[in-house]
Amino acid sequence: MKSKLLAMAAIGSLSVTAACVTDPVTGERRISKAAIGGIGGAVGGYLLGDLVGGRRDRTEKILGAGIGGLAGAGIGAYMDRQERELRERTAGTDVEVIRQGDDLILNMPSGITFAYDSATIQPQYQGTLDRVADVLARYEQTYVDVYGHTDSTGSDQYNQGLSERRAASVAQYLSTRGVAQARMATRGFGETQPIASNETEDGRAQNRRVEIKLVPVTQGDTGY
Repeated sequence: MKSKLLAMAAIGSLSVTAACVTDPVTGERRISKAAIGGIGGAVGGYLLGDLVGGRRDRTEKILGAGIGGLAGAGIGAYMDRQERELRERTAGTDVEVIRQGDDLILNMPSGITFAYDSATIQPQYQGTLDRVADVLARYEQTYVDVYGHTDSTGSDQYNQGLSERRAASVAQYLSTRGVAQARMATRGFGETQPIASNETEDGRAQNRRVEIKLVPVTQGDTGY
């Protein structure tokens, strides 16, 4: 089972790399529409699938927090503005902002978030996370999924737990900086979603990461 999961993740990682295109002017990385279906199938919907906990449950929490939905062309424009601000606020850091349709992914290497084998956010990273939180708090019409990942060092069970703790740690920090808990959910993937080879130290460092996925809340979700 483990080998199957790793193979699927590897296929998905290669597909993402091949499908990403870089705007020569803005430097933005996007995934081509033609590649979306193949990527989603390769990794079981991890990149483009349902929200953590299911859309119905998440929408109920959003409604309870009094957050309405976006409609029509306003969805793309809203995410465009949020993407631009996130790029500006994280410029000069190792945080990578990736656009996937109307969704955004923030890739945060553990080197700027956590010490080795730790789920405690490093003090020197808090300033960067503060800037991210400021943008997320102001753009409240988005679901926020926080994903934790590890390299393959250690047992599957230990890595799974560590990835879950890291995701929870980031979500908790964001909540203390004004991001509503009703918008957030966390998931740990352990070592099952590598983006680089675990055979080298550089590859393992890339795989030890936290990602924040931002998905627009639409009127189709909320009914208004």
